[in-house]
Amino acid sequence: MIKTLLTLTVISIFSLSQLRAQDTVRVSLQEFINRGVENAGQLKYEREKVNLAENQVSQLNAKRYLPEFSLSTQHGVVPGVISHNPTLDKDEYYLDPNLENDWENWAIFTRAEINAVQPLFTWGALSNAVKAAESASIAAKEQFEQQEADLKVRLAELYQSYLLTREIMRLLDEASGTIRDIEDKLEENREEGAEDFDESDFFKFKIFKSEFATRATEVKESAAMTRRIWDYVLQADEGTVFLPESSFLDPVSEELKEINFYRMNAIKNRSEVEAIEAGIDAAEYGLKAEKSRNLPALVLGLRSSFANTPNRPRQSNPFIINNSNYLSASFGLVVRQNLDFLSINANVERRKLQYRQAKYLKETAVDGIVLEVNEIYKNTAVSKEKVDNTDEALVTSKKWLRQEQLDYDFGIGETKDLIDAMQKELELRVRKNREIFEFNKNMIQLHRKSGLPITPIFNNEE
Repeated sequence: MIKTLLTLTVISIFSLSQLRAQDTVRVSLQEFINRGVENAGQLKYEREKVNLAENQVSQLNAKRYLPEFSLSTQHGVVPGVISHNPTLDKDEYYLDPNLENDWENWAIFTRAEINAVQPLFTWGALSNAVKAAESASIAAKEQFEQQEADLKVRLAELYQSYLLTREIMRLLDEASGTIRDIEDKLEENREEGAEDFDESDFFKFKIFKSEFATRATEVKESAAMTRRIWDYVLQADEGTVFLPESSFLDPVSEELKEINFYRMNAIKNRSEVEAIEAGIDAAEYGLKAEKSRNLPALVLGLRSSFANTPNRPRQSNPFIINNSNYLSASFGLVVRQNLDFLSINANVERRKLQYRQAKYLKETAVDGIVLEVNEIYKNTAVSKEKVDNTDEALVTSKKWLRQEQLDYDFGIGETKDLIDAMQKELELRVRKNREIFEFNKNMIQLHRKSGLPITPIFNNEE
């Protein structure tokens, strides 16, 4: 008895742990998009491009202060010097033509040299270069936002696709139950030898059942693939089951506005346009910087050198320098002028071409955006009409199916008519869900191409 109780206790604990392990988590559309963006490796790669652009700004800012600053040192062991002229002081050894190395006196030789350059006036070359880099950084950020927006669209479509597969799977389950009921009824009539039993209807039903099973398999495999992608996006573990917050696929609640609303927002808010505008600024500042390099620049130069060797005396004559023991420093204003005018002019011309190219790119992009908005607006309007028309047809098909089921139950209906009504009703239910999916997807694309947020359209937020 005690052993049995222990066994039941262990089984109960194991069952509870299994239930806890299979946690079901409801995920809203916004949460799904946020997690998908967070787990996207491609987006992390694109983020590094922004970091590189920002690093370029830091590098150019650093060049405004001591862009050239170097320190070099030299070290070694050298012998001392000895003079056989007793009348000379050590700081006058340079006067002795017979000065010799003292190979019995060794010391460590140290020399250090410092060179520094500070630009004072460059006709705006440095400041324009920094502004060009800042504009390029803004362009990189806008391009990143474009990649992020495209990813959010794909995630939103995946969310809607998962809702669609769940809806169709429910329809298949309902249809399978209806098919089993009809099959049982036909088998019963066949076994009883009913007078109104038609063998041809039975064979037609069998064919319909086989075709239905094939389509059902295709749908199940598609649903399984969608589920795998869903779990991959969410990085789901084996103990967690993620499900959409809503169990039904409903059309977006936001009404379709006039096309001018989407067109104006697209030109105003699209990250592609903002990226191109930042690129135009970068090209303009780059042109100014290149022109400034053609002019003489004023810089402050500093040079200092120091050497020390204990066993060699410093020479006091200002015109005589002992390379192993001395201290010198100098600074002054320097005018720098690049004399490679042909190369400079070619670079300026290249910058002009880049600037014009960027301006033409904006015009091309705006034209393309307007065409995109027109195309997706047309598709959205058509898909909305398809949803409404399919819904009307579905209402009629439900009435037809209900009537055929009543006739069949009373024994006055034909099996063929019931199967046709059921097939049409199932077809329209599937079609309606697919039309809703297409409409929602087109609305998502319309808002993306108009530079508008996509999640508010599912809860009618402005």
